[in-house]
Amino acid sequence: MYPGNTRDSATLGEFLDRIEKRYGKFRRTWLMDRGIPTEEMLEKMRERGIDSLVGTPKGHLTHVEKPLLGKTWIEARENVRVKILQQESEFYVYVESQDRVSKERSMRRRRLRRLWVGLRELRNRKALTRDDLLMHIGSFKKEAGRDFRLVTISIPKPQGPVNENTFRFRLDRERLRQAYWREGRYLLRSNMQATAPETVWENYLLLTRIEQAFKDLKGSLSVRPIWHQWERRIEAHIFVSFLAFCLHTTLRNLARGRAGGLTSEAILEKLSGIQMIEVHLPTTDGRHIVMSRYTQ
Repeated sequence: MYPGNTRDSATLGEFLDRIEKRYGKFRRTWLMDRGIPTEEMLEKMRERGIDSLVGTPKGHLTHVEKPLLGKTWIEARENVRVKILQQESEFYVYVESQDRVSKERSMRRRRLRRLWVGLRELRNRKALTRDDLLMHIGSFKKEAGRDFRLVTISIPKPQGPVNENTFRFRLDRERLRQAYWREGRYLLRSNMQATAPETVWENYLLLTRIEQAFKDLKGSLSVRPIWHQWERRIEAHIFVSFLAFCLHTTLRNLARGRAGGLTSEAILEKLSGIQMIEVHLPTTDGRHIVMSRYTQ
């Protein structure tokens, strides 16, 4: 537990020392999101012989894009393929997931369509001031997220009128093309040795499962979002999320031998359809017959 406004990157060094002091220098892999380690921290981990696997910002892809073009795709599993780029003391794994490609492109089209429609409605609005225009554009930017950069917008000068000549927007086709080819693809970075690329990718998926545990509070567990003010409440929130992760993992492992592709969410959905009732039948001699019944 850390105070508010603590930078994620400032916590890693302390965690490394704390875990090694408590559990020893066991051969473990540190799995981290892209915002956790700094370049300096990764270098220190390599010097200490600590294995790491970290997601890399998409902007970093620009630095390794050309070397990756010459590499051959390797099938990691169905609908997932990877490219490996070996460096001096580490390697990059470029992952392409067809399911993620479809999902990200669908999300991008939906956000971009809403942004475009909103901008056209703004342009057709009468008696719109520059301040109102900026407020609406700010709202569109928040809703569109990173897809906002795919549209280039020209706004009027201060105190200037808002019309078709001063307020213009167009699609940045070069950025759209770059976003199109990077959708559903992400870059992993690791210093693990003699590890198969599909193993590296599957290890990184653990991170998404851990993140899903916190989402389960609002999803499967139907617990409304709570903004905690007390540290004990925050710890309780994390503890319940951890229990949710353990339960989902246990359920998934139990199903692995019988139905490997069945997710814990799908199992819970099936179980929620089962109904159990007790049928009470009074008799003429004053007794009760109780029969338990449940749906198959």
